[in-house]
Amino acid sequence: MENRILLVAELGSEGHLKSSIRSLLTAARSLDGEIDVLVWGGDTTFAVAEARRLPGIRRVLNGVGPTLADGLAEMLCALVQPLASQYTHILTAATVIGKNWMPRLAALEDVAMVSDIVGVESSDTFVRPIYAGSVWATVCCPEPLKLVTVRSTAFPGVEVEGEGADPVAVENLPCPEALPQSTRIAVHTHVQEGRPSLENARVVVSGGRGLGSAEHYEALLGPLADELNAALGASRAAVDLGYAPNDVQVGQTGKVVAPDLYIAIGISGAIQHLAGMQTSRVIVAINKDPDAPIFTVADYGLVGDLNVLVPELTAALHQK
Repeated sequence: MENRILLVAELGSEGHLKSSIRSLLTAARSLDGEIDVLVWGGDTTFAVAEARRLPGIRRVLNGVGPTLADGLAEMLCALVQPLASQYTHILTAATVIGKNWMPRLAALEDVAMVSDIVGVESSDTFVRPIYAGSVWATVCCPEPLKLVTVRSTAFPGVEVEGEGADPVAVENLPCPEALPQSTRIAVHTHVQEGRPSLENARVVVSGGRGLGSAEHYEALLGPLADELNAALGASRAAVDLGYAPNDVQVGQTGKVVAPDLYIAIGISGAIQHLAGMQTSRVIVAINKDPDAPIFTVADYGLVGDLNVLVPELTAALHQK
């Protein structure tokens, strides 16, 4: 039986497709089958137009409506579950959103899911990290419906077709019913306005416990990130202490990034943090402790007071 694959895309803050869809498409091509793309959100106008230009897909499914605007896991499950019987594989990015709704769908469909894959060996065999990335496991999934979350940094994104390509058909889906009043969004904020998103940035500047306060986090890291057009990240310790919002946490329980340049400032280098950034192309560490574990993965290290070194580095970049 030929594989039938559904890719569930995500929208950015301005309604455009996140770049993770291109990595999902690379992973899906390894499965050899027909590929559909599901776009969802409050306003999918831009995203649908972009999805129609993706190479090699059969059709675009458009789930649009006010109840999908906030991306709640219950709403996504209500949208995707009626489609499940049509597919052998459903893939989505291993983001905060994907990690939230996909396990719910697996429970509703009574199947085991495969999370955070970094490789595809066959239609039912995948490679995924375990033990905070220190071991790579090859797992076989015998389920008739394979639900998979994909680490997008592990798959190179496909090139998107130009304007001359023939767009594929679009099928509109009924919008799920509104949630009961007992469930609502209390607050919704967008972080890092004016900076690249953490998942897509070529440069990431991250801070840890060593920064000492939320004020130092922004005052020291903000100017450096602006000079490098970088996204801001943080260790779990920094997030737990209130230095940075949860959205920018990098690590095993946060986001996994693989930028061209990762600068770790005041981060000791716990294995949980290393699991989220050790595949970065170049790693720079700034820490006062010469024996900090972060230096074991760093390509370049600066040992000293970050309150002195970071402003000096920022000033030197500004002069160029």
